[in-house]
Amino acid sequence: MIVRVLEAGMAARRLSRVLVATDDERIASAVRDAGGEAVMTSPKAASGTDRLAEAARAVPADVYVNIQGDEPMMSPENIDRAVDALLASPGRGIATVAIPISPDEAADPNAVKVVVANDGRALYFSRSPIPYPRNGTASYLKHLGLYAYRAGTLAEIAALPPSPMETMESLEQLRWLEAGHDIWVAQAASDSIGVDTPADLAKVEELWSRKEAVS
Repeated sequence: MIVRVLEAGMAARRLSRVLVATDDERIASAVRDAGGEAVMTSPKAASGTDRLAEAARAVPADVYVNIQGDEPMMSPENIDRAVDALLASPGRGIATVAIPISPDEAADPNAVKVVVANDGRALYFSRSPIPYPRNGTASYLKHLGLYAYRAGTLAEIAALPPSPMETMESLEQLRWLEAGHDIWVAQAASDSIGVDTPADLAKVEELWSRKEAVS
């Protein structure tokens, strides 16, 4: 799974270097065997962003992208779109991507939903189906596990303490919103599947089998 994510990162046009940050030597070994670059980080990292911030202290850059290791279906185009959204304005510190989903998909708490303002800023993320359709029919956006950050913003958010909404929903991006950071949301080119359950893994394996059979 991690090698699939590595391959997507290496295929993205907007990334100049791709590393896998991990605290597990088995993962690092698999990455190196696949021709990738791994950097070891502390097992105490509370989130992917904290792990990235630790790695960033040893790897200087202006922009960092967090491609989560449990997203083997993440496309290179989604990665590029997140970077493009971040670089669209010098005042932007965090960017991500989202894609429309059906009401049935929105009912799944493992599919994180986001509500976006007219200018592209995230208003809120939730495991619940948001917005609530009290009047009319709701349109749902699924947030994909991908972030692009300015270096300064990454350092700032990694230093923040856990927040009430973050703890309640188990979503680290709510910590950033509660602290006053804007998160800019671009439309994803394609869906991705975060592997949170055995059922997710089975679905990903089936999709990859179909893809390889076609190619």
